[in-house]
Amino acid sequence: MMKAASKKLIEKFSRYHLSFKNAINGISWALSTQKNFKIHLFFSAIVLVFARLFDLTRFELMLLIICIFFGLGAEMINTAIEAMTDLITNDWKKEAKITKDISAGMVLVVSLGTIIIGILIFVPRIVQIFFLF
Repeated sequence: MMKAASKKLIEKFSRYHLSFKNAINGISWALSTQKNFKIHLFFSAIVLVFARLFDLTRFELMLLIICIFFGLGAEMINTAIEAMTDLITNDWKKEAKITKDISAGMVLVVSLGTIIIGILIFVPRIVQIFFLF
């Protein structure tokens, strides 16, 4: 009885381990092949440096971190949709173009929202530093 339970636990852990390994492979692939993903990470690092310099509140930092991860996720979804579309057809088709355009538009919408949040957080601090001293 005990062997069956431990075998089942090992099988369950192996499935989760494989899922985790596949997820890490996906992130690694995106990082090594996707220029926009790298650009997003670069700007995210800059934002986090400025967050540290401006001594943001915990809430503001949480908002920025959510924006960063949401943006990275949107980049990965966009890449997956483009890859799937290319797998389905290499021919130019209106539907494939629409799919890719909407996917790219999703990334743009997320980016615009993130920029607005960044402006709301950083601009008042920048104004305070440069115009109130």
